[in-house]
Amino acid sequence: MKSQTPSFLYNLFPSLVWDVKTSDREIYLTFDDGPHPEITPKVLNILSQYQARASFFCVGENVKKYPGVFNTIKNENHTVGNHTFNHLNGWKVNNQQYFDNIEKCNQRVYSPLFRPPYGKITPKQIKVVKKNYLIVMWSALSYDFNKNISPYECLSIAKKNTRSGTIIVFHDSEKAAENMLYALPRYLEYFITKGYQFEKLMCH
Repeated sequence: MKSQTPSFLYNLFPSLVWDVKTSDREIYLTFDDGPHPEITPKVLNILSQYQARASFFCVGENVKKYPGVFNTIKNENHTVGNHTFNHLNGWKVNNQQYFDNIEKCNQRVYSPLFRPPYGKITPKQIKVVKKNYLIVMWSALSYDFNKNISPYECLSIAKKNTRSGTIIVFHDSEKAAENMLYALPRYLEYFITKGYQFEKLMCH
């Protein structure tokens, strides 16, 4: 189980954002696949308790279904990003379909940040998408979506693979909820007591 991004990928795709270069004690929490009407508000509540900022890569059809939850994410001063309209795997659809789906999501999310679902995007797709978006990947996965690991293991994996500048992925989705809702507050507390701050990605 590779929870850290292999370094050769950084070199292979240097135009993608894998982590944040910083000399400060900063961690970049990201959440994929929301908004969800019950889970996302719980995440926002936890973040508020710890005064943590995060970035939410939203699926367009979920934004369409739950616009109130989406607006709450923005109103609470977190960053939002594009995660396609239908959570498309870039390796399994033709390029034009992929680009159109990203644009359809953009009509609701309005963000220059994009994260490919599953991290699957082809070099040709990267070339086109990066003209309009900053493509944000990650340097660590929490594996909250993995049904074969316990909530405690999820927390352990997340802690072990985090350092200054890490972009880590959690999910505000039903599949990940049990692991994520256990791990998230404990993860925040652990690093805050070590002097870290949780920041959102900036939409430059």
